[in-house]
Amino acid sequence: MLDPKLLRSDLPGVAAALARRGFVLDVAAFAALEEQRRAVQIESDRLRAERNANAKAVGNAKSKGQDASGLMAAGESLGVQLQGVEQQLEAIQAKLSDLQLGLPNILNAGVPDGHDESANVEVRRWGVPRQFDFTPKDHVALGEKIGMDFEAAGRISGARFVVLTGQLARLQRALAQFMLDLHVGSHGYREAYVPYLVHATALVGTGQLPKFEQDLFAVRGDPGFYLIPTAEVPLTNLVRDQILSDERLPLRFVAHSPCFRSEAGAAGKDTRGMIRQHQFDKVELVHIVRPEHSYAALEELTGHAEAVLQALALPYRVLALCAGDTGPSSAKTYDLEVWLPSQQRYREISSCSNCEAFQARRLQARWRNPATGKPEPVHTLNGSGVAVGRALVAVLENYQQENGTVLVPPALAPYMGGTAILK
Repeated sequence: MLDPKLLRSDLPGVAAALARRGFVLDVAAFAALEEQRRAVQIESDRLRAERNANAKAVGNAKSKGQDASGLMAAGESLGVQLQGVEQQLEAIQAKLSDLQLGLPNILNAGVPDGHDESANVEVRRWGVPRQFDFTPKDHVALGEKIGMDFEAAGRISGARFVVLTGQLARLQRALAQFMLDLHVGSHGYREAYVPYLVHATALVGTGQLPKFEQDLFAVRGDPGFYLIPTAEVPLTNLVRDQILSDERLPLRFVAHSPCFRSEAGAAGKDTRGMIRQHQFDKVELVHIVRPEHSYAALEELTGHAEAVLQALALPYRVLALCAGDTGPSSAKTYDLEVWLPSQQRYREISSCSNCEAFQARRLQARWRNPATGKPEPVHTLNGSGVAVGRALVAVLENYQQENGTVLVPPALAPYMGGTAILK
């Protein structure tokens, strides 16, 4: 959520900033609603002051033994009027809140201009794609002979699911365990086990609702739940409605969880294999920091995700997303893309974002600034460290041998029980 004070003081400036994303803010409608709110607020304050003055007059009259019936009747009338005005104010504020929840974050000045992914800017590359002396297979052709079963998953759940058995199931577990150990042992994260079902308020807090409801899986019941699309949601909500002391910052959380997405906007995309599924595993990284430290934290967070790919010796590149491709909650995002030999291109495996105070305002997540003594919104960051399923895909394709076997990366050897080759 954007700063309400900024919306009131510089609405045209906000509209211009959001236009970089291609978002059109109806300035006139927003200003009219705000003017209406202000007028009703003034009337509410006037009636409340008049009612309070009347109540004081009733008390004085009674203390002097005077007839206060007229004053009491006037007080009742004022109470009825105030109740009506407060209901009107509540309705206007609800409309304003809906409008504010629909606004994306203001982009950092350093975000490249552009309308779509074609304008993303490559920042750096690491590693050199392997040159094969045979035609490399894709992960499906490799995996189906080792323990990747889409047919069984289709019988159980339908399209965009997979069953992994044997060596592949262990490889997926090894990847997740390796990532957790790296981030906790080397990068200083606190591991968390989090709920996979959350209330709508948790998703509103991190920005998935109301905008991305079509991409979520809702669970019927009372109260209603949603399956998490990423562990970012419960991890970031750990500081919901909190005022953190300065000494507690920064906070770094890591969690391995399944993620559930309906992929409503991805019809026809990546229908083959494990690239885009309804259920997948991810190791998620979340930072809660002081505002002045958040851009240094973004570089550090991105480096932690890169460390996973470097340890696995998987070639990748880092992209700075342009204005039109940056997610609504983010002020700046880096994407990590890993090399897939079968596609002869880089594919996304991690997004690392600085949301600044956007999520914190929705969550009422604050810290007490020792310089002012007052609570202020923290800055929140999140990133994949990394997507487990896509890492498995990258390992299969980059470590494949001509005979269809797959070498286990040395970094995963301690987790594979002596298995060095997937057959």
